[in-house]
Amino acid sequence: MSEISAGDRTGVGADDGGGEAEYDVAVIGYGPTGVTAANLLGAAGLRVVVLERDAEIYARARAISTDEEVMRIWQRIGLADRLKQDVLADRPLDFVDARGRAFLSAHPTPRGHGHPPQMFLYQPALEQVLRDGVARHPDVEVWLRHECLRLRQDADGVELTVVGTADDSVRRLRARYVIAADGGSSLTRAQLNVGYEGRTYEDRWVVIDTKMLKPWPAHDRLRFRCDPARPAVDCPTPLGHHRWEFPILPGDDERHLTTDEAIHAMVSRYGIGPDQIEILRATVYSHHVRFAARFRVGRVFLAGDAAHAMPPWIGQGMAAGVRDVANLCWKLDAVLRGELPESVLDSYEAERKPHVKEVTRRAVFVGRIITDRRLAVTRVRDAVLPLLNRVPGVAGRLQDSNWIPVAHYADGFRDRPRTKSSGITFGRRASGAGTAGTGTSRSGPARTEPGRTGTSGTGTPRTRASRTTAPGHQIPQPWVTAPDGTRVRLDDVLGGRWLLLHGARPIPQPEWERAGVPSLTVLPAGSSPAEGTVVDCDGVLRAWLTRHRATTLALRPDAYVYAAAPAGTPLPPPPEGLTLTPRTNTASTPPITTPSPAPPASSSSPAAQGTP
Repeated sequence: MSEISAGDRTGVGADDGGGEAEYDVAVIGYGPTGVTAANLLGAAGLRVVVLERDAEIYARARAISTDEEVMRIWQRIGLADRLKQDVLADRPLDFVDARGRAFLSAHPTPRGHGHPPQMFLYQPALEQVLRDGVARHPDVEVWLRHECLRLRQDADGVELTVVGTADDSVRRLRARYVIAADGGSSLTRAQLNVGYEGRTYEDRWVVIDTKMLKPWPAHDRLRFRCDPARPAVDCPTPLGHHRWEFPILPGDDERHLTTDEAIHAMVSRYGIGPDQIEILRATVYSHHVRFAARFRVGRVFLAGDAAHAMPPWIGQGMAAGVRDVANLCWKLDAVLRGELPESVLDSYEAERKPHVKEVTRRAVFVGRIITDRRLAVTRVRDAVLPLLNRVPGVAGRLQDSNWIPVAHYADGFRDRPRTKSSGITFGRRASGAGTAGTGTSRSGPARTEPGRTGTSGTGTPRTRASRTTAPGHQIPQPWVTAPDGTRVRLDDVLGGRWLLLHGARPIPQPEWERAGVPSLTVLPAGSSPAEGTVVDCDGVLRAWLTRHRATTLALRPDAYVYAAAPAGTPLPPPPEGLTLTPRTNTASTPPITTPSPAPPASSSSPAAQGTP
């Protein structure tokens, strides 16, 4: 990685003679979304430039938690074990009434991604580790104190006009594609004239970051203090920090609420004295529910807050941006290498937008529980929820904290049975497009027919008896025994590539083999490791295959199922145009520290829980 600040351009770009530097992908913005994209693209060996307006990591902690699925993404770039050194994992949470009594308690429940289901974090420290990860990739350049002022697209790429914010210097560069991760006030989105539809809540909140000097009882529990007089969020964060959030009520002096005097007065209600915390900073934020009208405009893709914004109540704002680029980056890599036609890029919005909308809907619902200030409503809430908490079945749903919907791509880049409406698809080259796999066309990026999404290149007719529910789901990640006998997480064997996964003796799949897709067979627990196999130590994968009526899976590089087949049935054909090119390595990006040792095999381990 080259890190360049304004005024220092030694070695910048592909052109040293003052011309336009050329890149595969330009990433605008270097927050959690942009730095994750830089790691993913750098690990793929692509030539990347990152443009970031600020000189340093933003000091204010915004995101305070993440989940196992996001950590699984960071595992793919070799940073999960290092990141987990700086988190608080598996902490319970309470919804408490005005008198501090819990009327609902929840406990994180694993979904089978191989990491703790919920982790509290300190965002500046997390971003530093992610930036350190980018330094491993020599083809990624980071231009700090640079801002993109203008984009101009043509049939072959995007020209970016970039200004150095420190010295007002201007430079032009070109990229085949652009990921705009430049936040909720995205200048890129404005240049593209893309609407940001939704609302901003009238209530504003003061967010207080503190250093914990003297711990207090249960300081490591998340508490939503649902007091109608003044709700609050009381949240542990790692590395000796603690965070509070309070609404600014009618009649409050907003400036006064950010003073040390006002902050100490508010936290004293919970028995916290001035000698127990050091106030680091206090900032006022507004909550938003907004979605970009489009996530893609030609060769430019909006991601993270540039594409969507949600309230913070279930800790999914940052996570949604990380999921965005995890979905997008492997597709960009495939198109740039000529392995898939450019039309596959349309599936980015089709897959991500429905999921992020459902996550946002749930965040709004939880926020209503926390922030409602109507006395009659809060009295009913405080009385009814404890009663529901005792009802079998209902209690489990309330307590397991699985409020985050599982992503399932019903309409996306996956095989589906052929129907009358399955004409033009993400895997098929649109009329007038260039040669499949080139990633370009004479008339610009290939487009799919509106409303006709989500089948394979041909569509596959099947009988009811042969249907499998696996396509569109991500497989779980248990611990497995690799061919060399080591115990590892599954994704470290899958290697972020197209792969056929067999739950029984493999049957020939000639079309997939011609496309260059390798195979891996899942052996039952107790089997001896062998080349081309993994041993399912806890029985998680084989149980998941049975539940989804599948024996063979065609996995995308992000471990989502493109196609599946039951026993004795051939897989549907691969997506049209899929032709894999040789890679120098097929393993996950090497970690920056030695991975944590694998836990002992146990059928009750978190990884054994599986995913839906």
